[in-house]
Amino acid sequence: MSIQHEFHRRCPWWLGYVLINPLRRWRQDPKKILGPYVREGMTVLEPGPGMGFFTLELARLVGPTGRVVAVDVQQRMLTTLGKRAAKAGLRDRLDLRLVRDGGLGVEDLAGKADFALAFAMVHEVPDPARLFREIKAALKPGGILLLSEPSGHVKEKQYAETLDLARAAGFTLGESPAIALSRSSLLR
Repeated sequence: MSIQHEFHRRCPWWLGYVLINPLRRWRQDPKKILGPYVREGMTVLEPGPGMGFFTLELARLVGPTGRVVAVDVQQRMLTTLGKRAAKAGLRDRLDLRLVRDGGLGVEDLAGKADFALAFAMVHEVPDPARLFREIKAALKPGGILLLSEPSGHVKEKQYAETLDLARAAGFTLGESPAIALSRSSLLR
């Protein structure tokens, strides 16, 4: 069975509250995970941000001159993310977008994004090959994608298939950062 059919299950919106629980930082600290790759002034693409566990830290890291484009398939996730960002004083750094027609809708970013984060979401996408092509098109030359999938949901063989799809989209495999409970790779 292909990866495209085996994992196409969407995280329910209510689970988003569990995923933003502050206790999660003990195992997956967004600042430690993202700090080595994201700088002030960058443009960042984050498909599947949920309620923003990583998004708010991305907004802090890009600073007032940067921008985070967060794209999700669930309006409830984006609404909660927007409220959380406003409360943190970061809403003006975010461009929140709802997926339409199965694509990310980021054609306006073509060649402009410095960094992309796909964290624990590729296994939920019905067409990961398309997702990788769209992320690749949004990235600048030399741009980086941090791909991370939950090791409890995505087994080694399936992760290897995911990496093959990323390579087919034009990415080259870089190092594999150690992120708790995850299989992770930097793709250039």
